[in-house]
Amino acid sequence: MKLKYWISSACLIGLMAGCSQPDSNTETSSKSDTEQTSVNTKNSDDFVWKTESFADKKMIRYQIDGWDKLSLQQKKLVYYLTQAGLAGRDIMYDQNYRHNLVIRRGIDEIVANYDGDTSTDDWKNFMTYAKNVWFSNGIHHHYGNDKFIPEFSQDYFSSLLKAVNAEVPSDALKAMFDPELDMKKINFDPSTDLVLNSAVNFYDPDITEAEVDAFYKKKINPDDETPVSHGLNSKLVRNNNGQVVEKVWKSGGMYGDAIDQITKWLGKAVEVAENDAQRDALKLLIEYYNTGSLKTWDEYNIAWVKATEGDVDYINSFIEVYQDPKGYKGSYESIVQIKDFDASARMKEVAKEAQWFEDNSPFMDEHKKKDVVGISYNVVTVAGEAGDASPSTPIGVNLPNANWIRAKHGSKSVSLGNIVEAYSNADGPGMLSEFAFDKEEIERSEKHGKLSGKIHTALHEVIGHASGKLEDGVGTPKETLKNYASPLEEARADLVGLYYIMDQKLVNMGLMESLEVAKAQYEGYIRNGMMTQLRRIEMGKNIEQAHMRNRQMVAQWAYEKGKKDNVIEKITKDGKTYFKVRDFEKLRALFGELLREVQRVKSQGDYEAGKALIEDYGVQVDRKLHQEVLDRSAKLNIPPYGGFINPRLVPTKDDDGNITDVKVEYPDDFTKQMIEYGKLYNFLPDYN
Repeated sequence: MKLKYWISSACLIGLMAGCSQPDSNTETSSKSDTEQTSVNTKNSDDFVWKTESFADKKMIRYQIDGWDKLSLQQKKLVYYLTQAGLAGRDIMYDQNYRHNLVIRRGIDEIVANYDGDTSTDDWKNFMTYAKNVWFSNGIHHHYGNDKFIPEFSQDYFSSLLKAVNAEVPSDALKAMFDPELDMKKINFDPSTDLVLNSAVNFYDPDITEAEVDAFYKKKINPDDETPVSHGLNSKLVRNNNGQVVEKVWKSGGMYGDAIDQITKWLGKAVEVAENDAQRDALKLLIEYYNTGSLKTWDEYNIAWVKATEGDVDYINSFIEVYQDPKGYKGSYESIVQIKDFDASARMKEVAKEAQWFEDNSPFMDEHKKKDVVGISYNVVTVAGEAGDASPSTPIGVNLPNANWIRAKHGSKSVSLGNIVEAYSNADGPGMLSEFAFDKEEIERSEKHGKLSGKIHTALHEVIGHASGKLEDGVGTPKETLKNYASPLEEARADLVGLYYIMDQKLVNMGLMESLEVAKAQYEGYIRNGMMTQLRRIEMGKNIEQAHMRNRQMVAQWAYEKGKKDNVIEKITKDGKTYFKVRDFEKLRALFGELLREVQRVKSQGDYEAGKALIEDYGVQVDRKLHQEVLDRSAKLNIPPYGGFINPRLVPTKDDDGNITDVKVEYPDDFTKQMIEYGKLYNFLPDYN
């Protein structure tokens, strides 16, 4: 789970499980690639964090702090794992939409080879479209799910293709330029057929939601206490006899060419693993890729959770199910990470107290775990990302996603420390000054905002996603809560963090100096949930994305339920709207009340109650307020989304071809990196 707000199954995504991406109002000019690759010093004065902005996005770089402290063996391990991740990059494009690969390859050819006039508006609009596609791993928005509509003609695009001797098939061209065709990557409208009306490429285009439900109903045994993750690594297709069958993603199967490249690099990683536990887990991951066995996937996850002693760790495979409207299919992703020892030591205090948090939660007694086991939490430094984690990345991750593995064997939670730092260095104070009501609120955020975000993320990932249990005989949330499972899970984790951050115990534990930190989080969460996140949505549209639905549901519910006591006051001042927290203790009580209900919904599989929470509070947008947010945000020139340019790991070799060192370079050109990746990691045929 991500906190992207990417927290994953337990998620932070913009800020990976229940957070939003930071904003920036600072424009910086980029230096040449030669100049930037020489910058290796953390917080170097001449390091450019934010390199460019386009459309509603900004590009940021991050640094790998402590790289020179790694041994050669560890550097090689990180390099091999990073190459394994990038080898599967094209899988994410194809998963997002069946025409993405051929469209992106046409775009790559044009950008790399076109030598015509690049001063025209058509060319500039084409380049914006190209960057949108690279950023979102396809032609649909990475967050809002709507298709990008080219601001140039099909004739112009065809002329560019002709100029570089490239082709894009006619059906893919139609997909690009017909605004009504496959217009949403994921459609969560419960009144429609979620599968037929979603463009995501996990199902053949003519397969219906009813057929998906029937197919997996036959596979799922509600009495199985250790169920495999049915459907996680396959596409549902219709065979020549009209039957619905699975096309498994494995060596020799779908995506096999890329998977063989992934396992090649994972095999090299096995040779330099830090310890036997890490080595055994990597071997099981390779076996899973080779066989497609979901039982092996579970065995791998158990081994991976127990491999906690090394300094290097990774996430790799088909994991998060947010891109599937039915919640079965895992998107390909890779994150390679190195422990930040000082920060991890501080946050381990949270994990050690997991049972206390569970025992003192507002859950009904029958929904509390009697024995919370195996939680590990680390702050990490990211060394490379790919697939669903790049360019838009979570800031925290909690895995594995299988509830029974988490309950019996534990989980790993990580906060991506250098990603959070990079966001912070790329950001400015504009949004806070515009949407905070008064000087007190601004000063509290400036003093405590960074720490409050870190603590909330830790509580979300470590305690939130690991808490609570289902009642006996209740199916998994994916089965019972269906398309509402993800936003409700993110709400649950967010609410755990919100409830406990206002607890004096955190002060007593030494995690924060006072409850002023908690107040800063409450104010920021309400501002975001009620207003600022709306700048990510086009006027006239409702909220689709799971994390955004979660945040508005929590904030709107608390606002509505607290009206009689004026817990959150809606204020209009100088023609501007603000939401001011007036009673922090009563707001905490409301968060606890909602947390109890959300856990009950999950524990009992109460679909109708879960649907009501999300639909009544998390989906509809106040159009007047939305327009106001858009107008106020537009004046600040702050893109609402951020993504990252990966560092480049460059091995040096001796005359015999042995790696003697691995150096880090910091590219500063997003376009160049995308063209480079397209050439180096182009392993898939054009599935269609």
